[in-house]
Amino acid sequence: MNRLHPPPAVLEIADRLESAGYETWCVGGAIRDALLGHPHLDWDLATSATPAQVRALFGNRQTIPVGVEFGTVGVLDRHGRMHEVTTFRHDVQTDGRHAVVEFGASLNQDLARRDFTINAIAYSPRTGEIRDPFGGRADLESKLVRAVGDPDERMREDRLRALRAIRFAARFGFALDPATRAAIERSAPYLGRLSPERVKQELDKTMEQVACPSAALEMWRDTGAFHALIPQLDDVPREALLVPDFLAKPGLPRRPGRRMLRYAGLLSSLPADAVTKLMTALRSSRQEIQNVSLLVGRWHAIGTDMTDALVTRRPIEDAAIRRWAAAIGRLRIASFMRLASAVWSAQRAANRSAPDPVSIRPIYRRLVASALRDPIDLGSLAVDGDDLRRAGIPPGPRLGSILNALLGSVLEDPMRNTPEWLLHEARRVYAGDGGNA
Repeated sequence: MNRLHPPPAVLEIADRLESAGYETWCVGGAIRDALLGHPHLDWDLATSATPAQVRALFGNRQTIPVGVEFGTVGVLDRHGRMHEVTTFRHDVQTDGRHAVVEFGASLNQDLARRDFTINAIAYSPRTGEIRDPFGGRADLESKLVRAVGDPDERMREDRLRALRAIRFAARFGFALDPATRAAIERSAPYLGRLSPERVKQELDKTMEQVACPSAALEMWRDTGAFHALIPQLDDVPREALLVPDFLAKPGLPRRPGRRMLRYAGLLSSLPADAVTKLMTALRSSRQEIQNVSLLVGRWHAIGTDMTDALVTRRPIEDAAIRRWAAAIGRLRIASFMRLASAVWSAQRAANRSAPDPVSIRPIYRRLVASALRDPIDLGSLAVDGDDLRRAGIPPGPRLGSILNALLGSVLEDPMRNTPEWLLHEARRVYAGDGGNA
């Protein structure tokens, strides 16, 4: 059965190029995914037309010079979606990060410069011919990721290919060709040449595309990629690499918080300050750094206590629920409990003692109810700093400490959250300190 059915808008772009006398083929991931029966939205084209000729044919309004020096022009289809149209090319020089390319190559020469056989298949939308000079379709059938040509040479041309091979193998459930895997291992000591941005981008794709990221993460560890790029994760226990697997279910639509949660799961065994440093070194966004670090920090703050309480099945008092809800924060309870459940699932998968899934949902419901009902933060107290200053407590660090002490008292007994009780307690605490601000 022919699964190669490019969208009509892509066929229009290809037909326009062919009608102008330029050989044009659909190439890349869309061909691979279509042959596997997977949906793919990004259909790219390879052509004998130079970038200047592509821009002249489609006009400046319909083209975007996304990488002209490498032969790539973005062409907008009639729906405004961009498709990369790249001139047939071959590499003339590379340093493992950047390549100098030369145009005027044939399709087969262009396919020969690609990374893996499963990505080196071309389809002619005009004739229906499939060009597969390196046996990519056979490797798809065999579920194998294999480098085009000499694996060591492919890795030297672009060190990122080592990480891409791992991602493709994990994403599709394929094996790494032994010679390709050996080349990846030999390439590992040179991965430090990659920019943090490229490494982070590859990790992002792993978190977003791979149903069970641990399949890729364990290969990062076993091939030496973690040792070269993220040594903090080189020696973590296997269960730490399993946590992201339990933070998103295959087949669900991509959600904005999915990747953030998976990073929190991956890094949950590290101290919060180490998480901040690592995410910063990977050039993560400020929001992602903050969210991941906060979530991991709160897991370390109360995770052990919560785990022990659930494993031992001891009665959990309402005051403990309020303390946990306060430590987590009203708006982060759902994310925190997803992380906690994933950590516990990974522990069970590693044959370690962990809370029973049946016991988790009641705790989640109690935390949510407390967050909605109880005074669990400073803003919920019946008094504030101005009230304390009017009561004779001067501004300064001690005033903040007294407010936190009042919150602790209210977490133990919400009935104490009245102006009368809180002001009396604040004066008592202040007097007990000798009035020192």
